Amino acid sequence: MKRDIKSIVKHFRICGELTEIRPLPRGHINDTYVLTTKKNSDKIGVRYILQRINHTVFKNPPSVMGNIIRVTEHIRSRIQRIDPGLASRQLTVISGVDDTCFHKDSEGNFWRVYNFIEDAVAYDTIESAELAYEAARMFGWFQKMLVDLPGPALHESICDFHNTPKRFETFQRVLEEDTCNRAKNAKPEINFLFDNAAICDVLLNLAGKGKIPIRVTHNDTKVNNVMLDKNTNKGVCVIDLDTVMPGLSICDFGDMIRTGTTFADEDERNLSKVAVNLPMFEVFARGFAEQSRHFLTSTEKEHLAFAAKLITFEQFIRFLTDYMAGDVYYKVHREGHNLDRSRTQMKLVQSIIKQEEAMNEVIERVFQQVD
Repeated sequence: MKRDIKSIVKHFRICGELTEIRPLPRGHINDTYVLTTKKNSDKIGVRYILQRINHTVFKNPPSVMGNIIRVTEHIRSRIQRIDPGLASRQLTVISGVDDTCFHKDSEGNFWRVYNFIEDAVAYDTIESAELAYEAARMFGWFQKMLVDLPGPALHESICDFHNTPKRFETFQRVLEEDTCNRAKNAKPEINFLFDNAAICDVLLNLAGKGKIPIRVTHNDTKVNNVMLDKNTNKGVCVIDLDTVMPGLSICDFGDMIRTGTTFADEDERNLSKVAVNLPMFEVFARGFAEQSRHFLTSTEKEHLAFAAKLITFEQFIRFLTDYMAGDVYYKVHREGHNLDRSRTQMKLVQSIIKQEEAMNEVIERVFQQVD
């Protein structure tokens, strides 16, 4: 759909005249554009990020934006006291001309504008152990910055996001209906899901007993959600905050392992390429431990490797459910795309199961060394 971006941009307090609009094909969910503006006296333009919030996925965009405002302002306030330069490079929501933090257009779409983080880059793949370490460190840092977030709990931007038992229940309902007649194409995946379903409620049971605390978590800890300085490769900020909400810290770690410790693409069809790399797992563990060692409880540390298995299993359920339902959530680019994604996640779960004991040993050693 062709959108009148210029008319949308007029609703935000950006500096200068809009000179360029460039679509940014990034991510599964939102539509993103890079804006460039210039004043007559400026030789170099100012850039911004414009996004249309997918309100099919995020049912309450104003609440999402409320979370983002609270989180970004708190982080920036904390950093300002110790590193004003770094504070100026944190994600900032640009206000609307009516002093709101978003614009709702005539078609019911919600839009927002962020500052563009200059001289920083996000990598879609892990190109080195140093990059993996820094990404993990930054996600640990992000959680550490928010352990003292004042006020009430954040809104749930997606209800029951990491409620794995409910993900399983949803799958069972979709499977029973099989409206797209796709179950016949996924018999091995369906069997694997039922064979391993007992792990679904382990972490929520621990949280319910008070053994694992609820914290502010990111919930989408892919390496490309960390901005690194182009010159130093040191972390600058964490981005893509739509899913920031109450959650379990170790689920963030688990999603890092799911996305960062295999050298295969998320939709890799050659499953022989798909496995968790144990040395890379240790790199991620070290980076995360550097920042989280003082606030994680002993029970959380003991379940970090398990969280990697569970979150990968949960993502397997989600991709398989979306395939069965007719590809209604994730953007797909080919026939059977979500089924391919689910098969990759299944192979990763199998890899973690084989290496889980070794992964637990790595966690224990890493936290002993950083303390």
